[in-house]
Amino acid sequence: MWRFMALATPVFERCDDSSGTVIDIFHQACADLGALAKVVRPDPMALARQVLDALQDNGYGQYDDLIALMVPALGSDGLEHLKELVEELGRTPVPVPPKSEWEQVGWGTGGPRYVHEMAERERQSIVSMALKDIADAQGDVDGFIAQYEPETRRVPKIAAEIAQRLLGVGRAEDALGFIERAEFGNNGWIPREWTEARLAVLEALGRCDEAQAFRWQTFERTLSVEHLRAYLKRLPDFDDFEAEERAMAQAMAHPNLLAALQFFLDWSALDRAAELLVVRHSEIDGDHYEYLVPAAEALSERHPLAATLALRAMIDFTLTKARSKRYRYAAEHLTECARLAQEIPDFGGVESHDAYVARLKEEHSKKFGFWSLTAA
Repeated sequence: MWRFMALATPVFERCDDSSGTVIDIFHQACADLGALAKVVRPDPMALARQVLDALQDNGYGQYDDLIALMVPALGSDGLEHLKELVEELGRTPVPVPPKSEWEQVGWGTGGPRYVHEMAERERQSIVSMALKDIADAQGDVDGFIAQYEPETRRVPKIAAEIAQRLLGVGRAEDALGFIERAEFGNNGWIPREWTEARLAVLEALGRCDEAQAFRWQTFERTLSVEHLRAYLKRLPDFDDFEAEERAMAQAMAHPNLLAALQFFLDWSALDRAAELLVVRHSEIDGDHYEYLVPAAEALSERHPLAATLALRAMIDFTLTKARSKRYRYAAEHLTECARLAQEIPDFGGVESHDAYVARLKEEHSKKFGFWSLTAA
């Protein structure tokens, strides 16, 4: 199995694994290797050396979980020996190729220095990742934290990783410190990991009111169904109905229409989803078929006008942008609009199906590839 895993690098060098099929095979083989080692029980010291050698040939991530998988076979002594080997590797400088080799391959004065620096960084990355995995296996939270520079610990995702480990050993106050010191970029993006870690820390500290307020803030920002449900679940009886109505209004006015649409669909609030599309139909971005196709399907039976508006948005985008690869789908959408039109007693302020088709023919009369696919 070790020999099979050694095939990973040359295989990846010769193939395109954009589907992830090949890496899945090697990840499964790595898991099998761990299971075999647990049964065979090789010498822990020798196994530690094999693990270190493998980690230095992990350019494609085939050995990412190796240490965790080998913990049962390594035991405490083997794991400690592996730690010593990794630390020794970290102290060993990467050798600089002699000048004769530089000249032989035609490098200039800057080339060898750059290659050497890259090799040094790669080695330090291997060492740091291995020491983090070993620290996790040994339950050494401080050892895990030590692998990050102080400024790196303020990265929200890393702060969350550290906080979760501190929570696991009952150090909630320390965990909160890392969470609160996290620094966010100017784009306002807050990683989900940080959000979940902060909620877990607040709950562990008994600061339930703060946790509830943060759940609501998170819902307002992201329209997260999960966080709204958690918020409502913790409210006193009868307060949840009023809070849910407030949440529906918040979603209806959310600046991101597609996020609001997805929320209503996930909440099974089809009436709200239909109202959203009708009231704000001018904001629908027809490029996002991944939202609009499921919405149209979900709404077609009870809310044909809203479903029609979702379909029209995709048709309009396809024709306006001349996305010929989507013409077949747009033609199918137009056929569906014709069917839905029979179920719509009043189009209100929206143009009728016949008027819509007439406008399309006038504005896109030369889109022959599209019209050849329709019965209109």
